[in-house]
Amino acid sequence: MKVFIPNQTNDSERRVAMVPAVAKKLAAPGVEVLVESHAGEPATYLDQAYQAAGAQIVGPEAWAQADIVLVVRPPEIELVRQMRAGALLIGLLAPYRSGELIKAAAAQNLSLMALEYVPRITRAQSMDALSSQANLAGYKAVILAAQYTPRIFPMLMTAAGTLQPAKVFVIGAGVAGLQAIATARRLGGIISAYDVRPAVKEQVQSVGAKFIELPLDTQSSQDAGGYAKQLSDEQQKKQRELMAQVIRESDVVITTAAIPEKPAPKLIPADVVASMNSQSVIVDLAAETGGNCELTEPGQIVVKHGVTLIGLTNLPSTVPFHASQTYAVNLANLLKLIIVPEGAAKIDTQDEIIAGVLLCHGGQIVHPRLKEPPKGAA
Repeated sequence: MKVFIPNQTNDSERRVAMVPAVAKKLAAPGVEVLVESHAGEPATYLDQAYQAAGAQIVGPEAWAQADIVLVVRPPEIELVRQMRAGALLIGLLAPYRSGELIKAAAAQNLSLMALEYVPRITRAQSMDALSSQANLAGYKAVILAAQYTPRIFPMLMTAAGTLQPAKVFVIGAGVAGLQAIATARRLGGIISAYDVRPAVKEQVQSVGAKFIELPLDTQSSQDAGGYAKQLSDEQQKKQRELMAQVIRESDVVITTAAIPEKPAPKLIPADVVASMNSQSVIVDLAAETGGNCELTEPGQIVVKHGVTLIGLTNLPSTVPFHASQTYAVNLANLLKLIIVPEGAAKIDTQDEIIAGVLLCHGGQIVHPRLKEPPKGAA
């Protein structure tokens, strides 16, 4: 059994799918861990560390040799076409926009597993890469906000007078939002937060924020997996109007609202940005799917109407050491369901977790969400 960790082909991706400490646990009898030379360097994991952990340093030819390939983001289709029939590719594969990759893999009789589809059940929590990476994104959002705001976060009482704390408003109280609240609170800001799901009020309060309650009927705003559901156009319009005043009074706004496999809801219109205090900061964690702010430019940091808009799209990659560490643990826990003691791969389609993440297998696209292959290339 050969498990291969290649270089990431995306220049902006600094994470690696496996770190030496976790690779050491994988390198059991019957299992060889192959790491492409320099794969871990952007995350400060050197080839020597992998070798000390029992892994072999190899070249790109291992794409054609591996039984299992572990990636962070979708690889180029040309690399996938080098994989041998029956091999398995696992990673954050963006299945909702990787239609060509999925079709090519199915035609080649490969198996694909997308960590985005790890089910929200207790047994799968240790494999939930979306949560582990969102946690770090929420932390880094606050650090960026602190860097770009001309204010400090905490109240300081000095001989020269009292410096008032920054007012921080977090929109969305999922994993990223809750971590943003906790981090901003540790820095000493005054924190308020809003989420369409009333059920998260206690969680928001438990990490030190005031929960903003808007008079909206949002009782059905959460799906069976705990994710937010998209509001109607009328609800979104009223939501924007009610939040506008809180946004105008804030020094920092961090938005994390996302709907799985849909464009991010627009929660901050351009006219609200124009009415904010000069030198305010918006960190838009939904930038990769279009952004929660109408003026966000994905991948860019811009200033509009005196407000700094941070739309960077891969914040976990800016803390690659720990992002890779947590991601590697997620993968290793999933591999425990796949690699059997004899050093072979077994894909049990009756297992709820395996069935949840499996995109294609046996030459067929098997995931229920992909019966009609999504459009777009990897």
